[in-house]
Amino acid sequence: MTASAMQQSVPETIDWLIDREQERFRRTHPRSFEDWRKGQAHFLYGGPSHWMRRWAGGFPVYAAEAKGAHILDVDGNAYVDFALGDTGGMCGHAPEAVTEAAVRQLRRGTTMMLPTEDSLWVGAELSRRFGLPYWTLTTSATDANRGAIRIARMITGRPKVLVFSGCYHGGVEEAHVEIRDGKVGLRNMIHPNGVNHAAVSKVVEFNDVEALERALADEDVACVLTEPLMTNFGMIPVADGFHAALREITRRTGTLLIIDETHTISSGPGGYTALHGLEPDMLVAGKAIAGGIPAGIFGTSQAVAERLWKIVPKVDPRVRQSAHLGIGGTLAGNALTVATMRAVLEHVLTPANFETMIANASRLADAARHVIETHQLPWHVTQTGARAEIMFMPRPPKNGAEVIASRRGDLETLLHAFYMNEGILVTPFHTMFLMCPATSAADVDRHTQVFSRFIDLVREAGVV
Repeated sequence: MTASAMQQSVPETIDWLIDREQERFRRTHPRSFEDWRKGQAHFLYGGPSHWMRRWAGGFPVYAAEAKGAHILDVDGNAYVDFALGDTGGMCGHAPEAVTEAAVRQLRRGTTMMLPTEDSLWVGAELSRRFGLPYWTLTTSATDANRGAIRIARMITGRPKVLVFSGCYHGGVEEAHVEIRDGKVGLRNMIHPNGVNHAAVSKVVEFNDVEALERALADEDVACVLTEPLMTNFGMIPVADGFHAALREITRRTGTLLIIDETHTISSGPGGYTALHGLEPDMLVAGKAIAGGIPAGIFGTSQAVAERLWKIVPKVDPRVRQSAHLGIGGTLAGNALTVATMRAVLEHVLTPANFETMIANASRLADAARHVIETHQLPWHVTQTGARAEIMFMPRPPKNGAEVIASRRGDLETLLHAFYMNEGILVTPFHTMFLMCPATSAADVDRHTQVFSRFIDLVREAGVV
């Protein structure tokens, strides 16, 4: 067979392997398949959230119960869970401290639109961990990002938000843009909805200091919204000196810097920001911060708070306060969320637990690298803190353009389907592995065995 003919046959081979794994999945998950069929009758996209349709088996597993780093589905299949709810379950499933705090607060009331004394502890702990003095609680990281953006626009008077191509910051409209083939468009097959993104967004490639300098020179950007390193487009490490340049340029141009730690909180107790001494004007986190109970947080520097108070003053007890920030939600900061957030910060996401989680991430990453090197495959593994990712390209990408040019989405789909059939769950949007305090060395070694079998599968098929 000629090289050209072999190249043409590979997609057909991969498609055949994917079809085979999906058929195996369907045979071993009959009850999940039937539940998914029933869900089509009442949910817009089959499940309670449209995200749930994106698993590579062709339909999602229906979960029966979860504990620690393991899930049991309605068909009786067991899984080692490295997806952990795409970070929402980073504390592990049903951690005892969170469960006890939630049950205790449920008996005392979940939401009264009044503060509880737990909030005093939580506020002080957030400041201690992340280094910013003032905090607001929301119901999701998306809402936290929206709130931070709105405040940035209020105090700067500027209309635009700059993001990096390939980013993900939840349902934030300004972040739904990317650069593809040199042109700015909507990312991830998001459909237009009437928003003029040219009026509200700027987008440049991550790690590109010169492009950042040019984009901020007009001083029409209220804030840069970024992860400290990119995790949602395949992990893209930060280049040496980029954070220093980002902070210097934003300060010089009067642009606020918002760092979104929703994923990178896996780096340690204070996230990547505390670990590397970053100095954001605002910081956002969510997902794991309340142990899986919906929650988000954003903090502000002293300077940002003082600028905001000039526009919306602190409460004067003699005046009925009708003015608000245009953000919030009745359930934001509810008593149940605050109680579980305290349990997470006090008992779960502790330095000792992070040490264990990071050690297991290193164990997984090192073992995966060894398997890749043994088979001389053009793949790499990236790790940051308790998170690691296998990518089917020779070296870590430096920006979103390199991910677009080199990504093997077909191999990712095949790996996800094969893993589910072998009792391993990873987040379906990329090949990223997250550890929780309950993840064990045996769980990691189980992954190494399954990864080795996956390599045997694709090599025998001539896919790589």
